[in-house]
Amino acid sequence: MSVIIDRMEKALVSFQNELKTIRSGRAHPSVLDGVKVEAYDQFMPINQVANVSTPDPKTILVQPWDKGLTQAIEKAIVKSDLGFNPISDGNVLRIIVPALTEERREELKKNVRHRGEESKVAMRNVRRDENEVIKNKQKEKAFSEDEAKKELDKIQKLTDDYIRKVDTMILAKEKELSEI
Repeated sequence: MSVIIDRMEKALVSFQNELKTIRSGRAHPSVLDGVKVEAYDQFMPINQVANVSTPDPKTILVQPWDKGLTQAIEKAIVKSDLGFNPISDGNVLRIIVPALTEERREELKKNVRHRGEESKVAMRNVRRDENEVIKNKQKEKAFSEDEAKKELDKIQKLTDDYIRKVDTMILAKEKELSEI
């Protein structure tokens, strides 16, 4: 049973991390987590080449550890699909987080629901895999019919619990996106 919980927990954590990267009109350092910067002949996450902070709710401050990477970081942020236009003073980059339009909010909500559905599918796949294992054990006479039924019910209950958690996270993020 712990294997099932581990796999479902991984799917849940993955979904949580995806939600962090969806900007909500409020500045948050994790919004830039998906941005890769070309530095030292390889692509690196922005948080490995710079300090990312939020001095206020509408500003993200990016301080490169190597000042020579300022332009590369700026280029990576502009190329990302986040819609940010960083302002550089040579040493640091300031990103003013623009307010979301209603159209963009709806687009982001749709994206949240889509990613949530993908997470639920991953959890259902875990359930399917474990159900097959139990049915095979039942065929091999390792489980009686009653034991197999109990195990299948436990797995279904666990799956329902994790899907409820995903639904709760979706609703919370949609509410956050609706706030102005």
